[in-house]
Amino acid sequence: MKISKEKFGQAFDALAADYQIIAPVSEAGGVNYLAVKSFSEVKQDYLNSKLPPKSFLFPQHEKLLTYKKEGKDVTVKTELQVEKSVLFGIRPCDAKAMLLLDKVFKNDEYRDPYYYERRDNSVVIGQACNKISPSCFCSSMGISPASSEGSDIFLIDLGDSYQVEVITEKGKALMAGLQELSELSADEQALVDTIKSAQTSSKVDVATITAKLDKMFDSPFWDSLHEKCLSCNACTFSCPTCHCFDISEEVHKNEGSRVRTWDGCMAPLFTLHGSGHNPRDKKKARWRQRMMHKFNYFVHNNGDIACVGCGRCIKSCPVNLDIRQVIDGVNNAELVVD
Repeated sequence: MKISKEKFGQAFDALAADYQIIAPVSEAGGVNYLAVKSFSEVKQDYLNSKLPPKSFLFPQHEKLLTYKKEGKDVTVKTELQVEKSVLFGIRPCDAKAMLLLDKVFKNDEYRDPYYYERRDNSVVIGQACNKISPSCFCSSMGISPASSEGSDIFLIDLGDSYQVEVITEKGKALMAGLQELSELSADEQALVDTIKSAQTSSKVDVATITAKLDKMFDSPFWDSLHEKCLSCNACTFSCPTCHCFDISEEVHKNEGSRVRTWDGCMAPLFTLHGSGHNPRDKKKARWRQRMMHKFNYFVHNNGDIACVGCGRCIKSCPVNLDIRQVIDGVNNAELVVD
């Protein structure tokens, strides 16, 4: 089924009265996901955003609670404020990444209330990629440029209209007021089939990488991999699946707040202990940790590789360290320690 962009835009604008709407917007340096009030603000034709939309579920800097001491009494208040949200135009790689973040913040054993409440109050409207960036390799990660996994509603851009697929109960509730759906023409169906069959031209082989890494902790492969890395953390901050954070206390006199801030494994101080000992003070150890976590530890703990092939780390790296080449290097490494 399809809906014209004119009718969809009218419905989109009406949603702004009841929902916070996050959508791709053009800004200096590229496209990013920002809060919008009108469909006219939405960037329609783009390859991928500079930064992932995960920050609306897992903010880069978040005040968790505040506290104040008056005499012997201490008052504590949580800072969680949640709006009903629509995340629009989410690419398949980012929708899949949200499912991976769920495994960390919202699973059967542990639910982070800050992440969980935002996730529970958000509707994800995914959108297929009509164009594919040379740095994308999502097809190697079991995704496709037209994968609807992780979306509540999924759209394919047909030019003047969208093909609409309603997937979840959340999606059905949001689309309940739309009565303007119609059948696709033969040409439109052919376009949909073409987009759905598209694959990324860039590919890597991850079929055996987890098992290979099981035996590579002490491999000489890691000795030179890190040499041109600047430890700038651009790869971690642009990654839609990275989720490490630091907790700090910001205190002034008799009141303060507890703050959660993104952190990254490539930072030299990431594993610094209070004692002064740092088990990963060398770039070699940090690069090994990054690869082991994404392609080995996360798989063993959660059943999925923690990479969706979005290519952002490739684009953001100032020294052109390409994770596709690193994956190939692991696959081709001859010296593996048993």
